[in-house]
Amino acid sequence: MKAVQWMLTALVGTTSAAPASSHGDRQHDGPVAHVKNGTYVGRHLDSYNQDVFLGIPFAEPPVGDLRFSNPVHFDAHWTGVREVKEYGPACVGYGAAQIGYDVIWIFGGAFVQGSGVDRRYNMSFMVDRSVGIGQPIMAVTLNYRLGAWGFLGSEEVTASGQSNFGLRDQRLALAWIQENIAAFGGDPSKVTIFGQSAGAASVGFHLLAFDGRDDGLFRSAIMQSGGPLALSSLTSPTQAAYDNLTATIGCSSNGDSLACLKPTPYEVLNEAINSSALVRGAFGPKIDGDFIARYSSQQLADEAFVHVPIIIGANSDEGTAYAPLNLNTTADFIASLTSGDIPSDLAERLAELYPDDPTLPLELANLPNNFVPNASYGAYFRPAATYTGDRTFIAGRRLAAQTWAGAGLPVWSYRFNAIPAWANQMDGVAHFSEVAFSMYNIEGLGYEPVRKPPFEAKPESYTELAELMSGDWVSFVASTDPNAWHGRRFLSGGEVAWPAYATEDEGKVNYVYDANMTSFVEKDDWRRVGIDAILSASVDVYER
Repeated sequence: MKAVQWMLTALVGTTSAAPASSHGDRQHDGPVAHVKNGTYVGRHLDSYNQDVFLGIPFAEPPVGDLRFSNPVHFDAHWTGVREVKEYGPACVGYGAAQIGYDVIWIFGGAFVQGSGVDRRYNMSFMVDRSVGIGQPIMAVTLNYRLGAWGFLGSEEVTASGQSNFGLRDQRLALAWIQENIAAFGGDPSKVTIFGQSAGAASVGFHLLAFDGRDDGLFRSAIMQSGGPLALSSLTSPTQAAYDNLTATIGCSSNGDSLACLKPTPYEVLNEAINSSALVRGAFGPKIDGDFIARYSSQQLADEAFVHVPIIIGANSDEGTAYAPLNLNTTADFIASLTSGDIPSDLAERLAELYPDDPTLPLELANLPNNFVPNASYGAYFRPAATYTGDRTFIAGRRLAAQTWAGAGLPVWSYRFNAIPAWANQMDGVAHFSEVAFSMYNIEGLGYEPVRKPPFEAKPESYTELAELMSGDWVSFVASTDPNAWHGRRFLSGGEVAWPAYATEDEGKVNYVYDANMTSFVEKDDWRRVGIDAILSASVDVYER
């Protein structure tokens, strides 16, 4: 069966009927789709027998008066056909993920970098996998505005009635999918939103959007290393960064600084943003009383979210990429916490719960208990990394799993535990380790030259793990059950199913994806006291 992929993050089940796109008709040199605006012609990939439609606009270009504003629906109409055979440019971002692409799934990147153009997120592999296991899906990736371009915040911006532009870009793309996916053979009732890191956080924001209002945009969600519990403060002030930007541009003395910023040439704005760390990393999702109605932990407590099945998980060593370095003592650890605005009493309590004790279940479990990090990491690195991973990713994963199960909703929780070829012993199973596995990127497309391809010189068990994980993802998209595909039992070591998370203690379990042994099920109860302390402080400390 022919599969379809195009550049627009969602995974979509196909209709039972034949795809509406027609490959290679007499009039055109590629597949054709008739959407509400007009007719598009894409191109066919013989290597995968896939039709691709690349660079489809879903919003008007955010320039001129539309800059620093909520997106506007793309409203052009035409007769004849328009070619969509090449990726559109990525949105402007700042970081290594932009290397190799035009300036510029729901991709991650801390809301300041990344794009759907990134070759590591090539969806042909996953779509091909879906056809191979007899559950064909369609894949849609999207771009959304980043950093100051997508999340500019200040009193002036709030007064304009605009907010969280980047998230609203995503929302508009999801609405476009509902209106147009049938033209490609997709079923709008079978949409799964799917993201990693900031992409998973974005999925979480859509689950919580408008205080949990269900707009019928998706029927299920997958979140890798992120989720509905906010990864960072939803209220931290950004006025100083805005004032710095307007002063740099020369708009601060203008009676309407926002109106002054909008027509500023891109090159001038980009240089001002890129030259100031204060501006570059300051802007992200914030409570606006509308799209983000209130604190995410409050909404989860009230079950104010879209009630759909989810897959959610994290990696074993999430904190290694983000933990502070050169901490050697408990006092150093406490000082690092209080410098991040954590109250001293909570910092001291966390130091008690995350001590330098190798007998406790710390991150970097692949290292021996008596391993001592070198001086560049600091003697306290392992407990600091463990706390950082729990705070940023794992506590939120556990809370979401418990909340969904408590609401009587299907939820499957996982822990990924395979070290890719690009990671060293101090990375462990670091953040981003699982992406090539879930997306079935066996070739490691897009990893070089920044990173070694994940499967390079790894045993066959790594490829088999990718077959298992990607198969589970595809099955969930197609049927809302990761277990419902033929062949799973052979890759999972027999009859080991992935049980849904439950409310009783014995039923609170993760499926552990492991390349060095048969994947298995574990109780989700490790570091309970520390994670409970993090969760109890969420709205008072972490989200403010």
